[in-house]
Amino acid sequence: MDYGNHRLMFLFTFLKKHPAACRYISGILAPILLVACGGAEQTADPVVVDHPVAYVKRPVTGIEQEDMRRLITFNAGTDLYLRERASPSASEHNLTGQLTSGEGDVRDLQVSYDGEQLLFSLRLPLIEGLDEADQPSWNIWEYNYADNSLRRVITSDLHAEAGHDIAPHYLPDGRILFSSSRQKSAKALLLDEGKPQYAAINESGQEPIFVLHVMQADGSDIQQISFNQSHDLDPTVLSDGRVVFSRWERSGNEAIDLYQMNPDGTNLQLLYGADSHNTGTDGAAVQFLRPRELTDGGLLALLRPFNNLDGGDLVRIDIDNFVDHNRPLSGGETLPGTAQPPATINLVRTDSAPSTGGRYRDAFPLRDGTDRLLLSWSQCRLRIENLTLPCTEENLADPRAVEAPPLYGIYVYDPDETTQMPVLSPTDGVVYEEVVALQARKAPSIIFDNIPDILLAEEGVGLLQIRSVYDLDGQDTAVPDLVSLADPALTTADQRPLRFLRLFKPVALPPDDLLDIPGSAFGRNRSLGMREILGYAPIEPDGSVNIKVPADTPFSFSLLDRNGQRIGDRHDHWLHLRPGETLTCHGCHDPDDTVPHGRKDALPVAVNVGALGDGLPFPNSDPAIWANLGETMAQARGRISCQSDCAALSPNVDLLFEDHWTDPAVRAKDPAFSYRYADVSAPAPTTESCQQNWSRLCRTVIHYEQHFHPLWNVPRPLLDENGQLIEDRRCNLCHGTTDENGALQVSAGQLDLSDGPSDAQSDHFKAYRELLFSDNVQEIINGLLLDQLVQDTDGDGNLLFETDADGDLILDADGLPIPIMVTVRAPGPSMRAGSSQTSYFFDRFTVGGSHEGYLGQAELRLLSEWLDIGAQYWNNPFDIPVED
Repeated sequence: MDYGNHRLMFLFTFLKKHPAACRYISGILAPILLVACGGAEQTADPVVVDHPVAYVKRPVTGIEQEDMRRLITFNAGTDLYLRERASPSASEHNLTGQLTSGEGDVRDLQVSYDGEQLLFSLRLPLIEGLDEADQPSWNIWEYNYADNSLRRVITSDLHAEAGHDIAPHYLPDGRILFSSSRQKSAKALLLDEGKPQYAAINESGQEPIFVLHVMQADGSDIQQISFNQSHDLDPTVLSDGRVVFSRWERSGNEAIDLYQMNPDGTNLQLLYGADSHNTGTDGAAVQFLRPRELTDGGLLALLRPFNNLDGGDLVRIDIDNFVDHNRPLSGGETLPGTAQPPATINLVRTDSAPSTGGRYRDAFPLRDGTDRLLLSWSQCRLRIENLTLPCTEENLADPRAVEAPPLYGIYVYDPDETTQMPVLSPTDGVVYEEVVALQARKAPSIIFDNIPDILLAEEGVGLLQIRSVYDLDGQDTAVPDLVSLADPALTTADQRPLRFLRLFKPVALPPDDLLDIPGSAFGRNRSLGMREILGYAPIEPDGSVNIKVPADTPFSFSLLDRNGQRIGDRHDHWLHLRPGETLTCHGCHDPDDTVPHGRKDALPVAVNVGALGDGLPFPNSDPAIWANLGETMAQARGRISCQSDCAALSPNVDLLFEDHWTDPAVRAKDPAFSYRYADVSAPAPTTESCQQNWSRLCRTVIHYEQHFHPLWNVPRPLLDENGQLIEDRRCNLCHGTTDENGALQVSAGQLDLSDGPSDAQSDHFKAYRELLFSDNVQEIINGLLLDQLVQDTDGDGNLLFETDADGDLILDADGLPIPIMVTVRAPGPSMRAGSSQTSYFFDRFTVGGSHEGYLGQAELRLLSEWLDIGAQYWNNPFDIPVED
């Protein structure tokens, strides 16, 4: 230990011997020296927890660069240790050294409810010369205290190495919950989709997706229960049996929130934190990690950024009354206090500045009748030249000061006494963390597996029910109101703004060692990934939806107008349904609204109260569809249809409208219409069988080259009444570089839809680039089609000329100044990846537009859905042509 550490240890010793001196500690030293100020009655070797304690000891190297989104880690030299009691004088036993020889890694320590077993993840030493894919994976191990034995939970080497298994946790029924890259059900679905089986990579493209699984205590019967596209990690079980975990949502707000669900994967919903990520020091972005239930029912969580810090702050989250730091549950708006106060009195910073209150790695709530916590904590230290010094005001002001490497030890924190006492003194170069006490505690309640709808489960689907898409955070947004919109006598179908719901899913992307996907394959916007459309459902007059969704499949949805174009924001969060499960939503959410969303007990009262009587039809609706009390229109129509074939519950790959609701005695039914792939002059992006009968495996997979590019060359003759050709409206006849006689021309509207690769990206047809990327205006000069050049100007409109280093004009051979010439950008692009509504391409095809009738409604619908899901060049990586 260097001179600086000697000075700190002297202060610790002095204050333990002279506790009265604690009252004179300055404010900035208080959090550093709190560990020594437990009171005069404390001895130098207090027995603070009279139970065996286990903990992980790892080298400091590398923890400052940790990224919470990277789970396939390895920090050689890490082992699991045990002490017979939480005392500095107790002897230390290395439990895993026999397996690792000091060269392995251990993480994610948990203790059984009877205090007799430990669960943890262990990775054996890496083998020199092997690729990462061939190295030992993370496995789940169990230690039995009674006989001092270790066992790998999955005994078979083949099965154990089928994926990385981390973050184990005991379920109260004896099974084991864990996070894993093995993706058991997701891999099986890939085979059903006709793809090879592989562990899909997460949305950042860095490593396989880790999602939650359960298995029996002997490692058998592994089942996948969550279906995220980024990681689900750090699961724990609350006393009422719910599973709480941290979910990384990259497709939404790039954050880690707290989620909850049942142990069988049903009832997935947000728990806390979606709009609380700016609650770090001075508004620093923080994530919610390592949730653990406290004895008072609150939730302990670690707040830290994604990376660049070795630790963070501990907070006590009031999950019973809040869904966000400033959002109480519905009805609790007058609650006093804050949702996430600090769990200790240490003032911990979560930004990059030195934290005078130190930082935490994790905590373990003791179940001994107190609210005490076992903590992994590092005091604040600075490095000034070759000295390590405390974070005093004077030292912090020194411009030479940089934060020193962390010094994590184990402490016990007593919130009643506001004391933090050392259990395991910190040592330079070593991190003590993940401490647990081997003490018995009451097991949580058991939530038994959901009893699903058997017919739906056998079909491999669940049900999505939305009471009304016009219910926006508890407000009726229908115009003039929901009751009027739902009444066919008052509102026609075309007067309702929302007509269809689109279901879509992300494409599971393979790792690079299986298939190297070029960046060009994603097209205009890589962040939108690749997407497949699952199908469409009608939105009933009251805004309700009741539709089947493939089970065990991440999905989301969009709301559409009559033309099949998305209205409003994308729903960027992935949902899932287990086989036979029903998910019911009140309505929709405005992301800018402060009203809670995504958590059922946080929602305001539903706007759509449903049918007001039993056995009666809705007002002015077809009497053949009678309703039960409280049913929505979608629920009623679904129930009636299930008296025969349940057709009303199945999505369609085509957009189909039929007026089921208007009572013919009141007025004529609204005319039916359909936008079918069969009516598109290009190959259909789905199978013929799916166009006839939807199943859980139906996918609409749209590729630009196969499903759009052919449209530009389809003959579109306009004939007179005698059948004589007036005009051929083939798209690339005008929007091409040669006319019908082969003569060079400037493409109409500077939009070139002719064949051939783009000069900007050879993997794309130039027509694709013309539609979605900015381009230069072209003109014919001396028989060549070239970019138009004009003389550049400054901000005041003055013409610019070339100058030398001294600012003097450069003259040509005729003694004239040389103008600076620049290209001219063409208007556009006319299409916007991710939004058909804001793509002015469609304006030309509306009634009265310059291209009215040039493309059919089915073709415009195909273009709309492709743009809405991201305008990807390819939407199946295995369909991309491979060069020989």
